[in-house]
Amino acid sequence: MFDSLNPLPADPILGLMAAHRSDSNPRKIDLGVGVYKDEQGNTPVMRAVKSAEARLLADQTSKSYVSPAGLATFNTLIASLVLGDELTKTLGDRRVTFQTPGGCGGLRLAAEFIQKVRPASKILVSDPTWANHVPLLGEAGLQIETYPYYDHKNHGIRFDAMMERLSKAAAGDLVLLHGCCHNPCGADLSNEQWQAVAELAQTNGFTPFIDLAYQGLGDGLAEDSYGVRLLAEKLPELIVVSSCSKNFGLYRERTGSLTVIAGSSEAARASASQIAATARAIYSMPPDHGASVVAEILADDTLNSDWELELTEVRERINGLRSALVTELDRQGIDRDFSFIEQEKGMFSFLGLSVDQVQTLINQYSIYLVDSSRINIAGINSSNIEYLAQSIAEAVKR
Repeated sequence: MFDSLNPLPADPILGLMAAHRSDSNPRKIDLGVGVYKDEQGNTPVMRAVKSAEARLLADQTSKSYVSPAGLATFNTLIASLVLGDELTKTLGDRRVTFQTPGGCGGLRLAAEFIQKVRPASKILVSDPTWANHVPLLGEAGLQIETYPYYDHKNHGIRFDAMMERLSKAAAGDLVLLHGCCHNPCGADLSNEQWQAVAELAQTNGFTPFIDLAYQGLGDGLAEDSYGVRLLAEKLPELIVVSSCSKNFGLYRERTGSLTVIAGSSEAARASASQIAATARAIYSMPPDHGASVVAEILADDTLNSDWELELTEVRERINGLRSALVTELDRQGIDRDFSFIEQEKGMFSFLGLSVDQVQTLINQYSIYLVDSSRINIAGINSSNIEYLAQSIAEAVKR
């Protein structure tokens, strides 16, 4: 059975991680992997997570199975985090939320659900989008097309071209939107642009599918949910996948959610039954630990306040690194404007370098980033930012 198989090429990000680990250069920098890192280059466990885990360890009495929908308290609390308390109440039984094995699990569960109820549906994704969107959605059977999004030359959103393409999307089509902190470019829709998308969706009848992986890392928890909440308020149907990997630091615990908003409570109940059957067929039921930690934090005022405080510290540090990098690059006298980096949100940004310049950074300076020149801003710290800026300047001037 296996003798005829050929090995697949390594994932670009995982390959960079391995190359960085084996590099003996003491000045090496990893800007590839998309995890938050603190000033010491570590990915810490958040204070509130530590406290919640201690409580669970002391109080948990069973490791029995949960249901395919996951932990009910988590689902209720995460829906309120994403949608806000008032809107969650207003939507009532039109909303169903399922705990999923991370954001990836939520994306795949949503895709399998859509494929089951409307086979070979078309889903439009931004150009560019997170690389894993394509296999997660496409290998479930959805037909993937793209819409223009990022202008690499001018470092902004091609909004007119985006809207022109979306104007051709019809009822039954899905449009994947990044809720905030666009991965890989960091360029987010403004509130006015979200409003225009909502109006177009109302007119044409397509269904927005929002990936909210970085809530709280852009402008704030409520601010980063503006687009999600606007579309949930305006439209009869909406799909939202959210992740707790970044804002709770629960990367390895695989904690996420899938929320479906339907036009009626009857349609929502039918959707819930189909999603539950789909989850049962894929992974039976999600892991409990991460969801229990999040539920413990969100349900407790003290833990919730400390979590929001630390999340604010993370967000402000990332935004500060953006400004600091622009300042350092300006000091190098490079004949190009990098100010766009400071205007973007979240952990990612394109530097606008060529593949040759990227390879120079890797091979000559031990600075690891993908060929598109996308960098993880959180891989920068006060001890490496000057070396990074100098290296970029030398690579650009070659």
